[in-house]
Amino acid sequence: MIIVWDFDRTIINGDCDRWVVLEMGLTKLFHQLRTKFSWNQLMDKMMEELHSLGKTIDDFITRLNCFKMDPQMISAIRSAHDLGCEMKVLSNANQFFIETILKNNGIYNCFSEIITNPTAVNEDGRLRIFPYHGVDLPPHGCNFCPANLCKGSVIDRVHDSDVKKRGVIYVGDGKDDVCPSLKLREGEHVMARYDFILYHILSRATIPINPKLHYWKDGEELNNMLIQLLSPQAEV
Repeated sequence: MIIVWDFDRTIINGDCDRWVVLEMGLTKLFHQLRTKFSWNQLMDKMMEELHSLGKTIDDFITRLNCFKMDPQMISAIRSAHDLGCEMKVLSNANQFFIETILKNNGIYNCFSEIITNPTAVNEDGRLRIFPYHGVDLPPHGCNFCPANLCKGSVIDRVHDSDVKKRGVIYVGDGKDDVCPSLKLREGEHVMARYDFILYHILSRATIPINPKLHYWKDGEELNNMLIQLLSPQAEV
């Protein structure tokens, strides 16, 4: 199957955007601007401020390399990869942070695609963060996802491009993981982190949910669930 993974509070235990900004000393400014910008715009603004303070790309890499993943989550990802699954990351974080953390933890090559807000380093050496959908595209009209990235539309693309019709397992935790979960079909699976927003919404849903729902608490439990689900004798 194709496994699509959220990143923050799913692959990693935390929020990489927030963690970098707070670790690099912008706690006060972050909270001052939090309600004035969308998350995507806020992070680009934070990168601008850090650049003005003399922070470089190497400083970001050094900081991101301090972010150590749960070894059991690494095992879950490697197990699924070894079992032949194609895997993608689908996240509202950003390309540079995600790729740096995955590379430093030795699992970047387990993923065929990182679907997130793109990044670039401009001529001044400043990290820019751009919206996945772009500012020129019309609103997607989703009540669960932010304007810059509708994860459900990405799942539609994954379905349409999968000529082998392998089916999708979605692993996530948050409000913006509801839309892609509702896009899944019979015979597919949602693995929602227990006691997080996605779990609370799906477990109390009053509408029919097509995929089978699974709940996990930590990397060890998720690893065991994926191995059982992906084994040849598993009933899907």
